[in-house]
Amino acid sequence: MRAAGLLLLVLGIAALWVAFSWRDTFEPGSLSGARVLLTGASDGIGEQMAYHYARFGAQIVLTARREAVLQKVMAKCLELGAKKAVYFVADMASPTEPEKLVRFASEQLGGLDFVVLNHIGASPFEMWAGDVDHLRWLMQVNFFSYVALASAALPALAESKGSLVVVSSLAGRVSTPFVAPYSATKFALEGFFGSLRHELVMQQKEISITLCFLGLIDTESAISKTQGKVAMTA
Repeated sequence: MRAAGLLLLVLGIAALWVAFSWRDTFEPGSLSGARVLLTGASDGIGEQMAYHYARFGAQIVLTARREAVLQKVMAKCLELGAKKAVYFVADMASPTEPEKLVRFASEQLGGLDFVVLNHIGASPFEMWAGDVDHLRWLMQVNFFSYVALASAALPALAESKGSLVVVSSLAGRVSTPFVAPYSATKFALEGFFGSLRHELVMQQKEISITLCFLGLIDTESAISKTQGKVAMTA
């Protein structure tokens, strides 16, 4: 018991030291003019990220499936201060779209500093009923397109010593009911990009890979799907 108490004391002191010594080294000016490719930018998390990059004066290529919504997001990005904002309509269920998108973004921006992969395919919030065809489609959108986009963008990111940001989910770390297909795609992201991060270090390529594991976010689509079911998992 005494050893456990001593351990807790040491951990508490360490936590306090980190809390008081931590310094935010982020420099807003570093994003001014940064060349950003952002997927899933028409609404929700992607839309809000687009606005944040815009406020910092970045140059942004936005992509999603809905052109009319992308036009509105692009216009607001320019209002907020983006140095450049253009869009590319793409459906990531198509295996050929990722390479086209990266080529377009590189040509429009003259290179890439940040590639933010955020798009997802729609998946029902329900118990697994054996729909393997849906799972194959979802893997294409949520996983294979991410791999294809990253692979196409790696040369540009290596040149700029840039960053690859992969938006994932807590469902890619912890198995939960009602999201088996979605969870499978997110677990796959961690496996692939975690391994890729190590390989880039081994190759001495200065490309940062960040995986973001988000919990339930109160976007319209998330709330409408989970309403009345979240309590059942407790």
